[in-house]
Amino acid sequence: MSHPKAALSPVGRLRVARCVVDDGWPLRRAAERFQISTTTAARWAGRYRQDGPAGMLDRSSRPHRSPTRTPTRTERRIIKVRVLRRWGPARIGYLLGLHPSTVHRVLSRYRLARLSWLDRATGQVVRRYEHPHPGDLVHVDIKKLGRIPDGGGWRVHGRAVGGRNARATTTARTNSHPVIGYAYLHNAVDDHSRLAYSEILADERKETAAGFWLRAQAWFTSCGITVRRVLTDNGSCYRSHDFATALGEITHKRTRPYRPQTNGKAERFNRTLLDEWAYTRPYQSEAERVAAFPGWLHTYNHHRGHTALQGQPPASRVPNLSGQNS
Repeated sequence: MSHPKAALSPVGRLRVARCVVDDGWPLRRAAERFQISTTTAARWAGRYRQDGPAGMLDRSSRPHRSPTRTPTRTERRIIKVRVLRRWGPARIGYLLGLHPSTVHRVLSRYRLARLSWLDRATGQVVRRYEHPHPGDLVHVDIKKLGRIPDGGGWRVHGRAVGGRNARATTTARTNSHPVIGYAYLHNAVDDHSRLAYSEILADERKETAAGFWLRAQAWFTSCGITVRRVLTDNGSCYRSHDFATALGEITHKRTRPYRPQTNGKAERFNRTLLDEWAYTRPYQSEAERVAAFPGWLHTYNHHRGHTALQGQPPASRVPNLSGQNS
């Protein structure tokens, strides 16, 4: 493909060359005719004499020799450290005495996977999957979140206040340290559409988890989604008879122990929730943050572009979902 600012396309170059070589035009006359310099006209005429019409195509700008390129032995050392230790360019550069940009250039040249694409435990590229239909699999998870005291927490008053709040418990109250405690966000995320149902509840007991799922399933049904399988971690509330009864005929799948990435879509939703709602601004109280949650969740489902969905919101993958454009 020609350079964006090139005066001639390959066809135009051929016309110039033929005027000079085949028709005998002087270089100056051909250059004036095609509004180019005589040097350019001479270049294309020379290539035409040497290679014929094939010489009119663009050539690689890569140099024939690269005397300053990183030696092959050094490249092999970089690759070995990356594969064995799964370090980034900065740490590899420090170990081998190289600049991080040099290490990055070598890793890019050999197309080694980004660290974010790797399972750090095994070094294998993370296999990403997506079920073909809404309801084929729903990821369920719980996110524990510290409550905000009235008047604001450490983001408003500084780390000293945050330290006092961290020492507060949900089971005891003293005059100097009022109870702050935690809220538990129970989340259910559809694997195909990323449509999410979430509630802020007081605990993560088995009765609470079972009740949450009954309400979540009813909500998915109202959206036209029939849930077939549910994926959870191995928490005690999800291994209980109460949760199994709430699931009914739905197939229950569990993640492998110590492998939270198996439930990656729920984990990613948790991160989005924290970044865009829980910690997006310094709330003055827990009530203020809770009041902002329904609006944020609606925006997430119906209006916020999702990178895994080519910039479309989750609701765009659920046919005839009410409230999609509200």
